[in-house]
Amino acid sequence: MSLIFPNKSRSFDEGRNGVRFSGYDGMFEVRFLIEASALRSIARTGRTEAECLSAFDAARPAILEAASGVYGRGGKDRYTLTEKDVRR
Repeated sequence: MSLIFPNKSRSFDEGRNGVRFSGYDGMFEVRFLIEASALRSIARTGRTEAECLSAFDAARPAILEAASGVYGRGGKDRYTLTEKDVRR
C-alpha cells in the first residue's frame, strides 16, 4: 500500500511548535508533525499559530510529498518533518 492523505485536518501543537497532520497506509494511521522552522523555510512565515496553519495550507502539496518521502524511508507510525525534509 502507499501513503495517502484523505483527511485535510491539521492542528497546531504549541508544545512542539509545529503542525500535526495524518496520513494512512491502508488501515494504519501515520502521524506527522512539521516543525514551524520547516514551515518558515518553505513559506517565509510561520511564527504564530495562525501563520503556521496558513503556511501549511499554502504549501500542502510540497509537505505531503516530503511526508511521503520520509515515510518511504522508515515504516514507523510517527514522523517529524524538519527543514532538511522540505528543502528543494
